[in-house]
Amino acid sequence: MTDTLPPCPECASTYTYQVDALLTCPECGHEWTLAEPLDAMPEVRDSVGNVLQDGDTVTVIKDLKVKGSSSVVKVGTKVRGIRLVDGDHDIDCRIPGIGQMGLKSEFVKKVSG
Repeated sequence: MTDTLPPCPECASTYTYQVDALLTCPECGHEWTLAEPLDAMPEVRDSVGNVLQDGDTVTVIKDLKVKGSSSVVKVGTKVRGIRLVDGDHDIDCRIPGIGQMGLKSEFVKKVSG
């Protein structure tokens, strides 16, 4: 029966078992349901609908004012190695000449290739 059940998302134990609707890990005691997504990160899409992933390179599609500063991120700025995060600004990145900041995915376009 353990062949068909997924491993524990907490400790990766393969000895999971099912009790009613709950899956249980005997090694760490973690309980979860199959309805729970194993990766809770929602799909993040850019301004034209391309799916973004950690490490992608994107281009800014609109001049963006940097909050608390007189700096502006110019349209066409290439940002390499993005990291997806949870929240309103769903991209963490380092912008050349400005530094570490958060961006909204609606203001970027994935660079192909």
